[in-house]
This record gives sequence, C-alpha cells and structure tokens, in this order.
Amino acid sequence: MRAVIFPGQGAQGRGMGRELFDAHPELVEEASNVLGYSVRELCLDDPEGRLGRTEYTQPALYVVGALAHRRRREEGGAEPDFLAGHSLGEFCALHAGGAFDFATGLRLVQRRGALMAQARGGGMVAVVGTGQESLRALLEDGGFAGATIANDNTPDQQVVSGDTGTVDALVPHLESRGVRCVRLNVSGAFHSPLMRQAQQEFARSMEGFTLRPPRIPVIANATARPYPDDDPARLLIEQIVRPVRWTESVRYLLDQGVTEFVELGGRVVGRLIERIRSAPRPAPVSRSHSRTPATALGSALFRRRLKVRYAYLVGGMYRGITSPEMVVRLGRGGMLGFLGTGGLSLPEVERGVKAIQRDLGEGQPYGVNVLADHDDPRAERGLVELLMRHDVRVIEASAFTRISEALVLYRARGLRRGADGTPVCDHRIVAKVSRPEVARAFLAPAPEPVLDRLRRANELTDEQVELARQVPVSHDLTVEADSGGHTDGGVATAMMPAMQALRRQAQEEHGYAEPICLGLAGGLGTPSAVAAALMLGADYVLTGSINQCTVESAMSDVVKDILQDADIHDTAYAPAGDMFEMGAKVQVLRKGVFFPTRANKLFSLYSHHDGLEELPAKTRSLLERTYFHRSLDQVWDEVREYLRSQGRETDIAQAESHPKQKMALVFRWYFFHTTRIALEGDPHDKVNYQVHTGPALGAFNHWARDTEFAYWRNRHVDRIGLRLLEDAADWIDSTYRRWQEPAA
Repeated sequence: MRAVIFPGQGAQGRGMGRELFDAHPELVEEASNVLGYSVRELCLDDPEGRLGRTEYTQPALYVVGALAHRRRREEGGAEPDFLAGHSLGEFCALHAGGAFDFATGLRLVQRRGALMAQARGGGMVAVVGTGQESLRALLEDGGFAGATIANDNTPDQQVVSGDTGTVDALVPHLESRGVRCVRLNVSGAFHSPLMRQAQQEFARSMEGFTLRPPRIPVIANATARPYPDDDPARLLIEQIVRPVRWTESVRYLLDQGVTEFVELGGRVVGRLIERIRSAPRPAPVSRSHSRTPATALGSALFRRRLKVRYAYLVGGMYRGITSPEMVVRLGRGGMLGFLGTGGLSLPEVERGVKAIQRDLGEGQPYGVNVLADHDDPRAERGLVELLMRHDVRVIEASAFTRISEALVLYRARGLRRGADGTPVCDHRIVAKVSRPEVARAFLAPAPEPVLDRLRRANELTDEQVELARQVPVSHDLTVEADSGGHTDGGVATAMMPAMQALRRQAQEEHGYAEPICLGLAGGLGTPSAVAAALMLGADYVLTGSINQCTVESAMSDVVKDILQDADIHDTAYAPAGDMFEMGAKVQVLRKGVFFPTRANKLFSLYSHHDGLEELPAKTRSLLERTYFHRSLDQVWDEVREYLRSQGRETDIAQAESHPKQKMALVFRWYFFHTTRIALEGDPHDKVNYQVHTGPALGAFNHWARDTEFAYWRNRHVDRIGLRLLEDAADWIDSTYRRWQEPAA
C-alpha cells in the first residue's frame, strides 16, 4: 500500500518548487491573485526575505505541495491508499483528497498563517534524543504544568510549546539534565491551548467554506486516525491547538500495510518516517490470562444482579443529557446507563424509554434516573408509575434526603416470593447518597408508616408489604464523593470506609439474604482514579461529568467544545435551582461563564431581602438587563403560567400572599433558563450557561490528550468506559508488581 505525504513549516527554502511553476502557470497566477503578491517570486527568489515568516511560509508550502500533487497525477502516478501531512501539510493532503479546491485551500492557509503569525507571548523548544514519556517525566519533575508536547515527530524528537516564561525556564532545566534542546524562532506556542484565540478566529473564517469528506483517507494530526465523514472542518479547526501526533500517525499507516511513502513538496517528513520505521516500537499490551481482564473488576454479584458485563455505570444527567442514544450504546457494550429524566415532562420520558426498549436487545441492561422532586411529590409519583407501566426494572434514585412514597411503591411492587421463601427483587433501586443518614435510610427496609399507608390504599398486597420488611430499599448504594451537579463535597477516602461500616451494620441488624453492594462516584475521570475506587473496595464505579462531553450526550455542541478544554480548576459551587431556598449546592462550570457568580448573587439577595419589592432599583435593573433579559414582572408571569399548567394553583396563591416565596420562584426561573440555553447552545447568551460538571472532566481531558479521546467527537461512552476499566486493570496489576519487587 502507498501513502502520499506532505511536509509542514520548516521544509521551506529559497528555490523551492522551481520545477513546478512553469508547468502550471494558470494555478500560479490564481495563487498570486488570491495572495496579492507573486508566489513564484517569493518561492524562487525571496528578494525581501519573507519566506521564513509564518504568514508567507504557510501559503508558499501549500502552493508547492498542491502543484507537486498536480504534476504527480498528470504524470500517471498511482492513486495513493492514504494521504497525510505534517501540520500545515495536512491542508495539502486534504486538497489532494478532494476536501476542497486549490483556491479554497489557499485562502484557508493564508488566514491560518496570518493568525498564527500574530500569536505572541509563547514559544517552542525542540527536544532531541529523549522519548515522549521521559520528556513528560522531566516536565513534571520541573513543575512545567503549562507546557505541551506540541509535536511528536519521532520516538526521540519532540517539540514543546509554552508561554514565554515557561520556555525561558525550560531550556536550562532540560540542559542541566543533559537533554539536547533548541529554542525555535517562533513567536507563538503553536499546537497548544495557548493558540485558542487564533483557533477561534480561524473557526469564524471557515464559516463561509464547505469542506467535503475526503475521497481518500486523510490521517488527521490531532487524532492519528482518518478524518471522519461527518464535519471534517471541525477537526481541521482543532488542529491549531492540538499536538501533531506524527509518530502515531506513521505507525497507524504502517499497521494498515503501507510500505511506500511518497513525499511531495519537500524531503523533511520522509526522513522522520525512516526514523520512526527503524525505532523499536513499544510492546503491545497483552490481554493474556496473566493480566486482569476488565470484566473481572468489581463485584461478580453486582454484575450478575444488574445483568452487566462490566461493573461500570453512567449516571442520569439532567434534562436528558444522558440520552436514549447514550443508554443504548452503553447497554450494547455490556454497561448500564440511566436515562436522565430531571426536568423532562412525562411524555418526553416515555418517548425516551420506548426508544431504549426498541433499540436494545433482550437482556441488555438499562435504567432510568428518578430525581427527587422536593416541590411536587405528585410528579415523582407519576414518573414512577410510568416506569412501572413500561416494566423498567432498574432505577437510579438521586438527590433524595428521605425515602419517598414513590420509591417504596416501586421497590415493593417488584417483590415476589422465591421457591425457597426468600424475597426475589424484580425492581432494583441504585441509590446515590453522600450523607450517612441518607445511606442508613436506603440500607434499611422501607419505613413502616409508608408501607402501612400504601397497604391501606390497596396499592400493595399483604405479601408485598411483608417482603418489603425483609429487604433494604436499595441493595446497591452509590457513594457520591465531590462531583458535578448536586454535591456535598465529600472525600472518597473518608466516605467509603464509613459507608462500608454502615453496610456491615445493616447486614447484621436485618439479616438480609442478599448482600448489599457499594459503588463509588465522583471524581472518576482517569484509569488511576477508577483503580483507586476499586482498591477502596467499590463493587462498581459510576461516572458522570466525563460523559457529558461525548457524541451521545444531548448537551449542545457549543458547550461540548468548551468542556473539551476544561481543566480541573474550571469549576465552582453555586446554589441548586431545585433546592434554592435550602441553600443546597451544585458544582458547575465557571470557565467562560458568569453563571456561578450570578447564581450566588441571587441567593445572597434572597437571604437578605423579604421580597422583590425590597430590591434596590439599581440591583433590579441589573438583574433584568443581564440575568433575565426581561422584567421581573414578566418572569413572574411565565412562572405563574407554568405552575398553572402543572395544576399547582396552591403554589401560586401562596407566592402571591408571601413575597419571599414569590422571590424564590422568580429567582428559580433563572436556573431553569440557564440550563435550557446551555442545552440549546444559544449563541447569544453564553455567559449565562449553567453546566453541571466536576473536576473529573478536567482530569479526563488531561489524560485524553494523548489518546483518541482528545477530541470530543471521538468520545463514545462505551469506548471511554472500556478504556478506563482496561487501563485501571493494568494500573492495578503494575502496582502489585511494583510492590512485589525486591528492595535494592
């Protein structure tokens, strides 16, 4: 098989393309008209010494690469099986693959070069003779958290990008450790997050262009895999801030059977390829019987009980962010996801459940989230009744502070007596808890007063009540440490042992025939975090925040683009809209938005004033202009209409006679509104986006930089889950081996 490749910046030189310009005068003239200067003169003579400047280098290389491709095709060169280009060369590869015509590509390259040339405050360092892992260790050892390995050119040649201060300190740090390095003559930190502004400007420039899926596979620098058929423009935009994974790209081509590489427009990347070919490759990870398989992690009892292949769950995120598509993909992969129902109407939930049941095969696992409704228990009851009508066998109970009647009804209705007389549970509740008193309630049998009330109403049989006294409300309890959304900010290493003690007490006190399983959630965004959860004794793990930034998530693409680059410190705590008056907290994104500050301001105003009329005129005007984008009277009209549509006339009457309660309802509207605009990706009000997420996503983004998951459009929930588990198994195995090594 054959691959045609194109070089990037660094391959330029006076006289380049000399043999091409006379052969294609019409293209040369078209290029000069687009650029506004003679590209022939620039490449052949460079009288003004501009060829080494980024804004001129990139268009020149593109023209030469495109002309070389044209000549090769006219001379009858065999069509390649793959195309690839190093950095700027990727534009040549896409043009050769038919993604855009010559002039379109040149305009894009001219804009890209101009934007990158404008970058200031950064630099790049070439590092020779050190592998990527060794270099990472050196960066970590020196505390260079802001440095990015921008180019992985060969196994022993890397390029690091960073801000000016980082680069100034990095060179002596590396040289003092005997590492050869050279500071490059560039003004910006190319292929790093510091190029974000240039990337955003380039994205705006591309809005008028149409990119077609390449007819020949083109290997993307950002993923080291072929460009996808859907939205190729997005991956090209991402290239500006993503590392050039050249070593991995070449190895991918070699693995596909490529034996011949033809370089057009230079001789630089061909030499890199020879070094990659000749370098020893890391031994592939073996999944032999001597290694722990991902299917062996966690509790076998839990996997059997929930009918999953892997002890891996995905929590239900608000307003269907955990979508039917996400639940189905997980179920097909042997994992269990919970459809997010909070904030959805019953018809919307019903459509989601039907879609899941239609698309999953018999026995494939799925569940539905039930979020505690502190305002309207009737809505909670209606949801549970709907799920029972559709024979949903597993639910996730979230944000409960007590055992509600709806939960007891669901649990008890699913009980029957087995052949040996012990209870058989057809309805499973996976409860998410963060406080010991709530855990105790779920680990105990259903409250007697609730059972009695349901029995008197003939909603439970005598046998169901009797059996409900013999089982806990939940056999599967998820301990939730600090996380996105509702959180008590708990620490896993403190919470898990305490919850394990509560489990032992409950098991001994009630003598349950079936053991209780404990899972762990919160902060799980990397294989080592998953491994740590399992080492703490978790029977299963549950992830949340990391799944919001995936293909299957119902969150808007605009928010996913933001989340993809979130770091571990890009979150903050804000009041929870559904428990506003109680002062409960949620963890949300703070990067690029004002929501956390504004939400906390609303709670402060609520705490210090007894009604909307007490608000200072200036404050009220600010709220109406920047928070609500309408008058507070208009907000109240909308709230009142909503309550009326839900049959909550009593709430309207109480609010109109109690100013403080009315204020709470009006302020709550802001929380609903900010969630909605984030889900819709409203481009006009990004600063008010409310996005629930925790630091696990930032940790995941760090880990994902060097994997196929660097770009969210490559993030599929089942593949993420499997990779986390497999790498966690390796982490555990390697840790045990290290512990067993003899002392020096």
